[in-house]
Amino acid sequence: MGNSGSHVGQSFCSRFLPEEQAEIDRLFDALSSDKNSPNVSSKSFSLKALQNHVGEAVPLEMVTRLYDGMRRVDLTGKAKGPSENVSQEQFTASMSHLLKGNSEEKSLMIMKMISATEGPVKAREVQKFTEDLVGSVVHVLSHRQELRGWTGKEAPGPAPRVQVLAAQLLSEMKLQDGKRFLGPQWLDCDCDRAMIEDWVFRVPHVAIFLSVVIHKGFLVLCSSLDLTTLVPERQVDQGRGFESILDILSVMYINAHLPREQRHCWRLLFSSELHGHSFSQLCGHITHRGPCVAVLEDHDKHVFGGFASCSWEVKPQFQGDDRCFLFSICPSMAVYTHTGYNDHYMYLNHGQQTIPNGLGMGGQHNYFGLWVDVDFGKGHSRAKPTCTTYNSPQLSAHENFQFDKMEVWAVGDPSEEQLAKGNKSILDADPEAQALLEISGRSRHSEGLREIPDDE
Repeated sequence: MGNSGSHVGQSFCSRFLPEEQAEIDRLFDALSSDKNSPNVSSKSFSLKALQNHVGEAVPLEMVTRLYDGMRRVDLTGKAKGPSENVSQEQFTASMSHLLKGNSEEKSLMIMKMISATEGPVKAREVQKFTEDLVGSVVHVLSHRQELRGWTGKEAPGPAPRVQVLAAQLLSEMKLQDGKRFLGPQWLDCDCDRAMIEDWVFRVPHVAIFLSVVIHKGFLVLCSSLDLTTLVPERQVDQGRGFESILDILSVMYINAHLPREQRHCWRLLFSSELHGHSFSQLCGHITHRGPCVAVLEDHDKHVFGGFASCSWEVKPQFQGDDRCFLFSICPSMAVYTHTGYNDHYMYLNHGQQTIPNGLGMGGQHNYFGLWVDVDFGKGHSRAKPTCTTYNSPQLSAHENFQFDKMEVWAVGDPSEEQLAKGNKSILDADPEAQALLEISGRSRHSEGLREIPDDE
């Protein structure tokens, strides 16, 4: 896979293509010729040289971790400890492992970035590494102005989102007895190389975040990094600026669970801050608009929501398919997918007297995994012990909750049909408002202003 440089010894084969290797070599030459490191051999570079090159793009903690990982690489098997500086062979091997390597090679570098000693590391050391990694991703994307419209500022809440996402990534690690890393009681457990390798293999965000930090932090091989499916473009109508419930980490986490073709763009359909606290407004803005993500923040600062894989329609039947899911963002991050128990994925109804009026996902009438009532600002999340459709726990702080903030984002590119239907009046999706208007004897002023759809 790529060229094997003889200069890196018999035990290592660079995975870089010739043109990639040339760019790696140029970066090493720049680092090893740093004028602020006069006592360092021209065939190696110092931590100071790496810091000078990176500048403020990457936090010092992560720069130091990367440097230490590189100088701990032993290509001969004879080294008695880390080298004083990083040689060209160590640099090439490290970059190859981190950017092109398999889970075994990446786990080797992660272990070296965590600890100078051979053998297992403590889970709390892996936790600190993961928090540094997640924080570095936000930092470098913000520094390079690659947030694509989202904010890198810390979202308000009981726990920093960096720690929340790091905890979610760690929860995927399997301990030696097969159990998951699910709390502080496991922090003193040993994590060996096999556990780290399995973790890197099953949790792609670890390798992706490392590649983002290196590509964007070192400004090397940037053309091989596609950020469009990691960080979707944020689209909000011009002049309608507002502060979203979601920060960049929350968006990246949810986005990773969407169908790949819908990850590149999020378009704001509804915000209670912009469009008002109205169920009629909600229905009018989200129906017939394609797949979308709905998110709420309750009065206790719990943030949660769901992905609707199909267009919302106002009707008394359940809708959607098994691509739908519920999720939690705060106080913990998690995604809950379908169980196969039933097909109660999505529900949106209004103006009925005998069945519930509101927006729901999962569960059943009056016992939804997520429910937004027609009396906007009220809802429930009922799960004893879990939602039958999504196996989700109670998402809100209290079973019956109140909220002020709700957003709905369309994901992916809209079809022409969705754009046409999206231009319909809010009254089309609000039978109650339409009836009240007719009773009052008022006309619908927008009725004669809209183009007649092709299908009518």
